[in-house]
Amino acid sequence: MSSRIRICIVDDHPLLRQGVVAALRRVAEFEVVEQGGSADEAKAIAIKHMPDVILMDVNMPGDSFAAVRSIVSATPTVKVMMLTVSESEDDAYTALEAGAKGYVLKGISGPELVQAIKNVALGQTFITPGFASKLISNLKKHNDDEKSVAELTHREEQIIREVANGLTNREVAEKFSLSEKTVKHYMTSVMQKLHARNRVEAVTAIRLHWKNEHLSRVKPRQVSQRLLPTPPDRDVN
Repeated sequence: MSSRIRICIVDDHPLLRQGVVAALRRVAEFEVVEQGGSADEAKAIAIKHMPDVILMDVNMPGDSFAAVRSIVSATPTVKVMMLTVSESEDDAYTALEAGAKGYVLKGISGPELVQAIKNVALGQTFITPGFASKLISNLKKHNDDEKSVAELTHREEQIIREVANGLTNREVAEKFSLSEKTVKHYMTSVMQKLHARNRVEAVTAIRLHWKNEHLSRVKPRQVSQRLLPTPPDRDVN
């Protein structure tokens, strides 16, 4: 089997899409296998070609977020990365909650895009650094983190920890011998206490809390760097 990362690109702007394709084809580790221009095509391409990573725009014909959910559900080995001009927090949260592993703004540099794709292919989350800082900053504004987390019960902490580790409600229910409905109830309570609008915000808030717990043992600069995606490799062209 090829060791190259197989990529599909779905964007309804042909000129921009061709530019991205041309740039990625210059990278030896990448293989661009298919292109498309709509949410429905994204779903069909994912099923037919089973790429390692599929790049998708947020704003294109069809429901992009529903397409992400469908792709993640039908082809769990395919990693979805949004490549978009949208700096909407709601778009970012919705995409990530739907299952996207990356949210990258189209102003990103070539080396950063290459690194983002590599990270996402490994199952890591990548958000354009500046935009990630904005998301985290805004989360802090409507989270009194320490007080909110302190309100969680022991069971709620167990639930959100497993969700943060990537488990679904069903998997969490099986782990703790609970019903899926009970887990949903706990998650609703967790989101309310953390003042989170959705699961992604709740997970982000709890991860920030865990990082702050180690603040006294880690240099401030190191903590701030850990809140951001991995920087691009310098030797990538």
